[in-house]
Amino acid sequence: MSPFGLPRPAALPAPEAAILARLAALRAGDVPVKGGRTLAYVYDAADSGLDALAAAAHGAFAGVNGLDMTVFPSVVRLENDLVARAAALLGGTPGTAGTFTSGGTESCLLAVLTAREHARAVRGVTRPRLVLPATAHAAFHKAAHLFGLEVVTVPVDPESFRPDPAAVRAALTGDTALVVASAPSYAHGVLDPVAEIAGEAAARGVLCHVDACIGGWYLGHLRRAPEGADLAPFDLSVPGVTSLSVDLHKYGYTPKGASLLLFRDAELRRHGWFAHADWPGYPVVNATLQGTKSAGPLAAAWAVTERIGTEGYTDLAVRVHHARTALADGVARIPGLRVLGTPAASLLAVAAAPGGPDPFVVADEMRTAGWYLQPQPAAAGSPANVHLTVTAAVAAPETVEQLLKDLAEAVVRAHAHGPVTVDPAIAEAAAALDPDRVGPAEVALALDLAGIGDGALPDRMAPVLAVLQALPPRLAARLLPEVIGRLYPGVAAA
Repeated sequence: MSPFGLPRPAALPAPEAAILARLAALRAGDVPVKGGRTLAYVYDAADSGLDALAAAAHGAFAGVNGLDMTVFPSVVRLENDLVARAAALLGGTPGTAGTFTSGGTESCLLAVLTAREHARAVRGVTRPRLVLPATAHAAFHKAAHLFGLEVVTVPVDPESFRPDPAAVRAALTGDTALVVASAPSYAHGVLDPVAEIAGEAAARGVLCHVDACIGGWYLGHLRRAPEGADLAPFDLSVPGVTSLSVDLHKYGYTPKGASLLLFRDAELRRHGWFAHADWPGYPVVNATLQGTKSAGPLAAAWAVTERIGTEGYTDLAVRVHHARTALADGVARIPGLRVLGTPAASLLAVAAAPGGPDPFVVADEMRTAGWYLQPQPAAAGSPANVHLTVTAAVAAPETVEQLLKDLAEAVVRAHAHGPVTVDPAIAEAAAALDPDRVGPAEVALALDLAGIGDGALPDRMAPVLAVLQALPPRLAARLLPEVIGRLYPGVAAA
């Protein structure tokens, strides 16, 4: 048996039916990706015909290698079509350039890399800095870590969760390579003051990137309808915005991974490309972090966006808007809960009102009821909460009604269960630890306290999250890889 309790692969070729049965058995342990009960990570347009189309398109291009577009010119046509569609939606001009990437993280990484290289080449910056609101996605911190930028974090208002443009201005220096704004920020679904932030960046000659990975496709189409008429500008049409990322595998409802990174022009995009000719092999030009890459996701994204079309996406956005509004109104009527900030997009963060239940326990209770709501620990002035990503599959009135009913019942059960508590002595001892010097013994003890010392995640995650939340952020970050690493025991343990 394997360490996962499954039979080891047979030495002889397995029948196709047996292979598919094993895959089905593995999927049975996952949260569902269809039906609207998983409100994070997956995006469901509630259109079964899209799956077959996407699979066929993916299969037709699965073997096409996007590494060399001179050999496979089809990838150029497909990518140019998607970039043109996104540019038309999101304030582009005939000069707008773009790149198809594997997802939002890669798009954000490339935006930061491009800005670093631009600052070095154009302004002579050798110690680049990245200015971020506290609510900016973790992908930007990953980019700073990988590419050697200093992160300057701007706090956000504890009620609106929006950064103050004046604070952004104060954070800018001659070494700032890039300023980031979110449309919206993932944690709360709040739209940053993009125009004001971009204006401050432009006044200092600094590039400004808008992270519209989760919201761009949705907001861009919603504003075509009366329901989105009051949305503040956030895209490439805003003076000072120099790049924008938008994921197609989110509210474009395409298979993963599919994202676009748009630049104001090809000259800026060029700073992020890698080229090498000083070796005995073929000349290399990479627009992405990947070299070899299947064109399957590109073709699937192209097919789905062609199939849904502008009017179809507008209708989906309006349906999601009404569902999100109904959910926010419904949450406000549940005693003990409150919505954080003023969501402008399709995301909700639901926290406890004074005297309300432990959000982590609520998340556990909702999971037992067949829903997945994403727990978000307290950080940067934001309290612990559960996050809801509302998609078209959630938009049916009966689904919204059932979700609110089950959430109200989960709150009652969470009150009865009581909050998860962490021994103050443990938290105090942890605060004294140096994350850079924590050894195996301290790691093992901390994971035992969190209830995951044996390498298996518990059925109820509230105790684990409570422990991680009680730790200093750097120590929690030190332990997170250990948590995940225990899920992958390696060959020696197999």
